Amino acid sequence: MPEETAPNPMPAPRNWWRDLRLALGFMTRLPVGAVDGDLAAASWAFPLAGLLVGGVAALIYGFAIDLGLSALLAAALAVASAMLLTGALHEDGLADFADGLGVRGGPVERLAAMRASGIGSFGTLALIFTVLLRVAAMAALTGPAGVGPALLSAHAGARALLPWAMHGQPRARADGLAVGAGQPARAVAIATLLIGLAILLLAAGPVRGTIAALAALLGLVILPLARRRLGGITGDVLGAVEQVAEIAILLALVATRSLVGR
Repeated sequence: MPEETAPNPMPAPRNWWRDLRLALGFMTRLPVGAVDGDLAAASWAFPLAGLLVGGVAALIYGFAIDLGLSALLAAALAVASAMLLTGALHEDGLADFADGLGVRGGPVERLAAMRASGIGSFGTLALIFTVLLRVAAMAALTGPAGVGPALLSAHAGARALLPWAMHGQPRARADGLAVGAGQPARAVAIATLLIGLAILLLAAGPVRGTIAALAALLGLVILPLARRRLGGITGDVLGAVEQVAEIAILLALVATRSLVGR
């Protein structure tokens, strides 16, 4: 009788590196090279990709402050650097989703508007307001010591919601990014939420991190709206989830800045 081999509950070490490269290749414009793998299974690494994006933005902010630039200009440069690093992936999704919501008609017309090559007035306004909110939130925080943890928290925490948003949600189309990315297992989605929560607690402190984590859940409000207006989610919907959560985290950290150290 052949000897049975106990299943290995953890992937091989190289798989962790592969998953991180998959996440970075999907979330950023970094030259990680071609990586074969299951993006849904690798989605646990989304908050780690966000941690890198937030770290780069924080460095740009700190460098700008050291050069003598105002907090407002430094915040604008930090937002711009994050957008460049990600190729404005989530901002593009938010703009397309906003354009879809602004179209008269049913799901077919809304989905067609979201796939149009141009950007409409609703998408333009959404981008303007979201960029302004992020820049203003960072300018309201106290220097690099306040902005750095906030950027790490916002970028990692917001991306930690995406596997949950991808899990168990109907797709509005038979093709597209949301379909190609697949559906993470429930265990992966929950583990990713816990990773995001851990980063928030470490970066922002237990009290502020908890409040920011609760605020991030506002991003999930996008999901029932997308089901009702589009019939399901798309890649653009996922971008909108990330953007709403990112802004909610930043605003929560601004509102609780008097609780620094708690």
